[in-house]
Amino acid sequence: METELINGNGVAKLRRVKSTTTVDDIKEKGAKKRSKRPDKPIHRPVDSLFSWSSGFTNFEGFVNWAFLLLALGGSRLFLENFIKYGIRVNPLDWVHVLFGDAPTYHIPPSLIVLLYSNLHILMQLLIEKGLASGYLSQKHGIIAQVTNLSVLILTPIAIFNTWGTEVFSLFGATAVCFAYSIVFLKLWSYAQVCGWCRAFHQLRKRRGSGSGASVAVRGMGQNTIFGKGDPFDNDIGSPNDVHYPDNLNIRDLYYFILVPTLCYELNFPRTERIRKRFLFRRMVELVFGTQLVLGLIQQWIIPTVKNSIVPFSTMDFIKIQERLLKLAIPNHLIWLISFYLFFHCHMNILGELLKFADREFYQDWWNAPDIDTFWRTWNTPVHKWAVRHLYIPVMKNTNSRTLAITITFFISAFFHEYLVSVPLRTYKIWAFCGMMAQIPLSSLCKLVVGKNQERQRWGNVIVWGSLILGQPLCIMMYYHDYVITHFGPEWVQSFSKVS
Repeated sequence: METELINGNGVAKLRRVKSTTTVDDIKEKGAKKRSKRPDKPIHRPVDSLFSWSSGFTNFEGFVNWAFLLLALGGSRLFLENFIKYGIRVNPLDWVHVLFGDAPTYHIPPSLIVLLYSNLHILMQLLIEKGLASGYLSQKHGIIAQVTNLSVLILTPIAIFNTWGTEVFSLFGATAVCFAYSIVFLKLWSYAQVCGWCRAFHQLRKRRGSGSGASVAVRGMGQNTIFGKGDPFDNDIGSPNDVHYPDNLNIRDLYYFILVPTLCYELNFPRTERIRKRFLFRRMVELVFGTQLVLGLIQQWIIPTVKNSIVPFSTMDFIKIQERLLKLAIPNHLIWLISFYLFFHCHMNILGELLKFADREFYQDWWNAPDIDTFWRTWNTPVHKWAVRHLYIPVMKNTNSRTLAITITFFISAFFHEYLVSVPLRTYKIWAFCGMMAQIPLSSLCKLVVGKNQERQRWGNVIVWGSLILGQPLCIMMYYHDYVITHFGPEWVQSFSKVS
């Protein structure tokens, strides 16, 4: 520090002055002194760039190298596939996939089954009208709702096991199961939200009838969906809002069935107009992207999956690993394209046509540092439904976070298995076990990452690894079981052992 002499009233005072010398100045002076030495020194104390203590973080060149290496590896696999199998892409083959072995029907059987689901949708509306008007008691209404939803989800199982592949194509059966699962989750949400609104409506009537009702309202407000305190204190809404039971009509219900969300509410956020250019771009992407996916499946996936059946039958683990790694890249590429086509193109097309304003169909799941974050961000509509209609109700009734998470994953595992086993008519538990295995995998991610933010990259590596390797393994296992179940073990020998 420097000092300064100040003369005031004949009194000399010393004041400390802030130093302007910095580390850079010191280094610069040191460098000048070293440069004047006769031996011309060029060395200085510094860490290697790959050392953590160096503080160096710019590795963009390695990222470019990795992408180039990945592109070269993918090109080699593509050329190998082309040399071995030739051009396998044939749009006419998809006619058989779409319509099955019985294309002579004037109306596709899968379309008839899809239209049948309207019966359960209308039945749900009648049940809610009966509950709102008082014709149905709460007990009988719940029984009717559970019966309606149970018959809905079991209908595809009964139909496909009765007629099978002779009538229904694999694509048609998959579309039916997918649509029925969506309708089931939507009607579950519809019934639960209408129940909340019905309780709210009844409490409002009781509150106006006497002071005793006010006490009941405040008591229920602590344990219901209304939250803490008096639920009527914040009863604020737009004059154009729809209120219960005015929402119980066909137009409102079918708007919810068509809109790209699984969670029902009486007043959805709406846009003012349809963006035609945005809509056109999404449609073009959906059409061309679908053709790309179908071509990749024909050219790359089908021959690789067929050649995996013999190693699985003989339990040749080396060959199984080779087939798994060979299938991993094309399968993951198709999965990424399909994610974009469905969650961005398809759902935005529906949202734009129906003027649905909530377009948060996904978040940045690719940056997920652990499995929990991935499942919260990659499929937002399902996550919102699970939290709203499973996790929170279970938490309120049991106060057990572990039980709520287990039940949520159990229901998710059931539907994953449902969407695979029912169309294939091959009732295994591989998809179910894969989903339930996410619970210990989540614990592993937390153990690896801990509270250290710098370890989140390793958690992200685990997420990507489970996606890249888990899906092709599941595909090969189901294909093996499908062939054994429907064609017998003798068919195994008909497949080539050479990839």
